[in-house]
Amino acid sequence: MNSRRKEITAYFEQLDRSFFMDTHKEFAGLDEALPIGYEQTISQPSLVLEMTIALDLQPDSKVLEIGTGSGFQTALLAEFSMAVYTVERIEALHVRAKERLAEAGFANIHFQLADGSLGWRENAPYDRIMVTAAASEVPKELIDQLGNGGKMIIPVGSPMVQELQLISKNSNGELSSKVLNKVVFVRLKGKYE
Repeated sequence: MNSRRKEITAYFEQLDRSFFMDTHKEFAGLDEALPIGYEQTISQPSLVLEMTIALDLQPDSKVLEIGTGSGFQTALLAEFSMAVYTVERIEALHVRAKERLAEAGFANIHFQLADGSLGWRENAPYDRIMVTAAASEVPKELIDQLGNGGKMIIPVGSPMVQELQLISKNSNGELSSKVLNKVVFVRLKGKYE
């Protein structure tokens, strides 16, 4: 895990956050969430790194990402896993992230424009699930799409503050969860708003 952490951190530190932003580029170096339009944000860099490390990505991981947004988190996931299936509900963000990530040379990312709270059933099960928007409760659909031995990170709680949860499913399909941090994310729109 430690060498993996170093590898992810090194890649993260050379990743140009401004590349994933169309506005406010001059603030890309700040460790805070910034607006990307459509009432969405590009997450705080230190939190993106923390979440990526906590997800414990493996080279053969099949990852579901809920909330493509700018594509910043997607790039990190794609660099350290076999394949990423990313779902975004806002068409303009979906299109732009697709362009950016193609330009960055990624060929292992699959995109869908849809309600992310329902996951992407056709490609389940997933080894890892990263949710980058806050839900009032953990979507049952995502739990069902998480494979045995899998891990999911999701912010859960009220619009004001959420618990960043790491949910693990063991080889028998039993769930356990732990709270990593208190966070404030934009809402997961759709069924679990």
